[in-house]
Amino acid sequence: QLMVVESGGGLVQPGGSLRLSCAASGFVMTYYTVAWFRQAPGKEREGVSCINSGDGGTTYADSVKGRFTISRDDAKNTVYLQMSSLKPEDTAVYSCAAEPLLISCSDDDKSYDYWGQGTQVTVSS
Repeated sequence: QLMVVESGGGLVQPGGSLRLSCAASGFVMTYYTVAWFRQAPGKEREGVSCINSGDGGTTYADSVKGRFTISRDDAKNTVYLQMSSLKPEDTAVYSCAAEPLLISCSDDDKSYDYWGQGTQVTVSS
């Protein structure tokens, strides 16, 4: 059974950092394009960052460029999202999504078939 499981969310003060993990089971993540999405209360889900299966290229939403870094550890079959200089507006449920048929990144959540359950990130003093 193919699964992705997120972890690493929590409560952090503005300016702080968190690292989210997206662990895969049942498939080799290297061959999947993996994206992080987030959804804040009352807002639509938005793409945050992505790493593609083609050349390992990455993309970021303008709102997180320079603050977030996506990476992949093939030995651990895990994708990470390192988040720094966090702001209250980063508060959301963060979800990991994976898709084997994408070679390039997509910020359309309909492009991804495999989703985790999400992890809450709250940035507040």
